[in-house]
Amino acid sequence: MRFAVCLKPVPDPRHWSKLRLDPGTGTLVRTGIPMVINPLDKHALEAALQLRERLGGEVVLVSMAPPEALPILKEALAMGADRALLLADRVFAGSDTLGTAHVLAQALKTLGGVEAVLCGQETIDGGTAQVSAQVAEFLGINNLMHVSQIQAQEEGPWLVRSQVEHGSVLVEVGPPLVLAVTRALNQPRYVTMMNILEAEEKEITVLSAEDLCLSEACVGLADSPTQMAGVFKPETGQKAELLEGDAEAQATELADRLHRLGFY
Repeated sequence: MRFAVCLKPVPDPRHWSKLRLDPGTGTLVRTGIPMVINPLDKHALEAALQLRERLGGEVVLVSMAPPEALPILKEALAMGADRALLLADRVFAGSDTLGTAHVLAQALKTLGGVEAVLCGQETIDGGTAQVSAQVAEFLGINNLMHVSQIQAQEEGPWLVRSQVEHGSVLVEVGPPLVLAVTRALNQPRYVTMMNILEAEEKEITVLSAEDLCLSEACVGLADSPTQMAGVFKPETGQKAELLEGDAEAQATELADRLHRLGFY
């Protein structure tokens, strides 16, 4: 069996004060900002590792990022993944979620089939929570989001718990499938020094746009269907008003205003 994990390097939250937007493109300028594994992607990787331990097979990392992301992939390999695909090409820069999902899906197809593709529910630098569903659409397979429990078996359907607004649903679904996981699913394992040394010997394959034989022009900033229309900083501050009169008059005035605002 093969389990794939879509992993994204994101700006280290400890350095978010240094982040800025390119005024021309509206994209994040990441130069000089340390990168880390997107936190929820660690939970996706842990889920894939547990599936491999239970069912056998291999865990493959798939990441669309510049070559500078190699240390991040090595960290994920140290967690226990078997090998990694790094999708690195200048034409990918600035891709929106649809373009990103298209590139990831093409890379996943090169693996020759997977039982499950796992990814974090969302990333801390974008927060769109769109990529998993788009990858599933490109691959033509099932997708479940907000995943908090996975009961997998070698034959027959899996039982997957998905969180909803006021509870959860338990879905019976067969692989192949794409799962977007939540923090409630598991606790990512710690990495030992031996794991780090072993990761240095694991394979990282770098693929370009040409290697992936991309047929649709929806990648990169210029060809992405969605574009940043504008960025603005909302006005902040607090406004206060003192009510006049004695306590009873103030209470009556306050109750009247709350009533007119729709608070009953």
